[in-house]
Amino acid sequence: MDVSHLLDNLNDNQRQAVTAPAAHRLVLAGAGSGKTSVLTRRIGWLIQVEQASVHSILAVTFTNKAAAEMRQRIEPMLGYPIGAMWVGTFHGIAHRLLRMHWEEAGLPRNFQILDSDDQKRLVRRVIQSLELDEKRWPPKLAQWYINGHKEEGRRSHHVAPPQDPQNQGLLQIYKQYEETVERLGVVDFAELLLRAHELVRDNPELQQHYQRRFQHILVDEFQDTNSLQYAWIRVLAGDRSKVFVVGDDDQSIYGWRGAKIENIQNFNRDFDGAETIRLEQNYRSTGNILNAANAVISRNSGRLGKELWTDSGDGEAIDLYAAWNEQDEAQFVVDRIKAWVETGGRRDEVAILYRSNAQSRVFEERLIAAAVPYRVYGGHRFFERQEIKDALAYLRLIENDQDDTAFERVVNLPARGIGNSSLEKLRAAGRAHSCSLWRAVAVCAENNLLAARANTALAAFVGLIASLRDACHGLPLHEQVEHVIEKSGLLTHYQNEKGDKAEARVENLKELVSAARNFDPDEDVVAERPEGMTPLAEFLSHAALEAGEQQGGQWEDCVQMMTLHSAKGLEFPLVFLVGLEEGLFPHQNSMQDAGGLEEERRLAYVGMTRSMQKLVLSHAESRRLYGKESPGIPSRFIDEVPAELMQEIRPRAQVSQPLYRPSQARGRSLEDNTAFGGIALGKMVSHAKFGDGIVMALEGSGPNARVQVNFNDVGNKWLVMQYANLTEL
Repeated sequence: MDVSHLLDNLNDNQRQAVTAPAAHRLVLAGAGSGKTSVLTRRIGWLIQVEQASVHSILAVTFTNKAAAEMRQRIEPMLGYPIGAMWVGTFHGIAHRLLRMHWEEAGLPRNFQILDSDDQKRLVRRVIQSLELDEKRWPPKLAQWYINGHKEEGRRSHHVAPPQDPQNQGLLQIYKQYEETVERLGVVDFAELLLRAHELVRDNPELQQHYQRRFQHILVDEFQDTNSLQYAWIRVLAGDRSKVFVVGDDDQSIYGWRGAKIENIQNFNRDFDGAETIRLEQNYRSTGNILNAANAVISRNSGRLGKELWTDSGDGEAIDLYAAWNEQDEAQFVVDRIKAWVETGGRRDEVAILYRSNAQSRVFEERLIAAAVPYRVYGGHRFFERQEIKDALAYLRLIENDQDDTAFERVVNLPARGIGNSSLEKLRAAGRAHSCSLWRAVAVCAENNLLAARANTALAAFVGLIASLRDACHGLPLHEQVEHVIEKSGLLTHYQNEKGDKAEARVENLKELVSAARNFDPDEDVVAERPEGMTPLAEFLSHAALEAGEQQGGQWEDCVQMMTLHSAKGLEFPLVFLVGLEEGLFPHQNSMQDAGGLEEERRLAYVGMTRSMQKLVLSHAESRRLYGKESPGIPSRFIDEVPAELMQEIRPRAQVSQPLYRPSQARGRSLEDNTAFGGIALGKMVSHAKFGDGIVMALEGSGPNARVQVNFNDVGNKWLVMQYANLTEL
């Protein structure tokens, strides 16, 4: 049989991995090294050369898309369908096992699967049945707690009795939830894998059957496995199966959702006789990009170790842009994108990568203003995000309490005990009296149409909106937004949730304050607006117009915007890695321990290796984010890139600012401007009213010259130089 097609166009290390004798193998595959091709050809080699049965192979990956791609590659290679082969995601394989062995697993034959929303609703019912306060034990928090324990393989009776009341309540919810799902005959996603693991682990006959059957177990993206997935692979393999895993410890970036980098690090120890094969030749990026990524990731300890290289040449230097603020950064990126297109490039060849979802807003505004189509990959545009729409609904009610859509969105958010039944009666009263829901509250109270508890809750909500309106009267727009987000309970509501989405939602709410602070009606809303329109009404119109803009579809020629976590597995000719500042990237939450900082560095490595031809890094000297303006300290990751691989791009001519690397002395300026009386960037100055501070930016010339000073006591202030009377310290 001619099997040359299995080895065509493979390098020596790839061939070694594909043709290796049956044994435990760890293929340490660097970014862009062709791991998918190696994995699929390995399966073809086992079947066509080693004469393995398709029934004896179990191939596991993390997404349905990856599993489908694997099948699509294998079938043409073999020349016949592989329906009998077990190829799928962890959850898909677990589901298949449980359907086949539902009785041994202790499940009803027709058990149903709860998606995330269904699970949250069931958790809420459990909390209500226990008569616990949802404000103290939010359903999302309890859901996170339950799934977290399941993914570690722990049932409620495995959890040690906690000492604090918060965790005591969560454990009580977990126990009641287990009883409820058992009675209903349903399973959630975390339960699928836990139940499948227990099925094989605790049933000797089934364990032996599957260990005999699956002689070859292949796992993709092994660095992303959690504790339970690793344990399940080990029990399925037993002493018979040969486990072939492909992964990259340098791309382990999902620790926040349970992935354990220790799994790939301990593979050779846990699987006797395992050998490591390294795939280090990169087919994606230029030499300069790879050398920069190698230099950054080399700072991490405990790595299995590899060095990416390419034979395609060094390519262009990496650009480093030091913006004076986030607006300047966004404008620079948009200008570079337009230049890319003007020289023959496509917009869909460009990606803007950022650490936090909240950073997208400024780029979205600039792209819209420049009529550049874009797509937010893997998420919603800023003003379309759930938490932003929640906050805007409160603001809309303050501006117009007859807004029924806004009323319905937040009347029970956070939960106030106003259920669907009460809302339906409220709607009926509104229809009967041809009035808004706001006015229908009084109608229901006057006519005793609702239970006393619902009347009280609705009256409290109406009172809250009225008090927010009164408190916001006369405040600057951004202070109105900040006040409403805090006093409505929205901020606390999302802070009480857990997980990456909750953290992002809190950040987005705070970023809405920045959006309000930077809002310029003359720039952002059509000039012909009704006379007497309040700043809040104009801001709400601006938000609605931006949300209504159509972002590009998946296959349209539009700029791709995404978080660094969403970018894994993708590649683009031109990549902008923005917001490289301490506290933003690396994220402030990661800087408390070495493990968190090392995962941030792996994230930087992933971001850099998305770029095929051109990589642009940027940071801002001053950034207004999450409602606060603060000086930006360039990220340590910039300093970890060898200087000879980068070229600094000068900012726009009208702005003077320092160009420096983080390890160099602070405050090196361009040329002193006579309009600033010798005051230079980085200098310590004193002001009669604001006290001492440091010069962060110089702008303009002549009588319009301005200076930005970060004062010790009052934060950042822009001052007109001719009136500032600053004294250099």
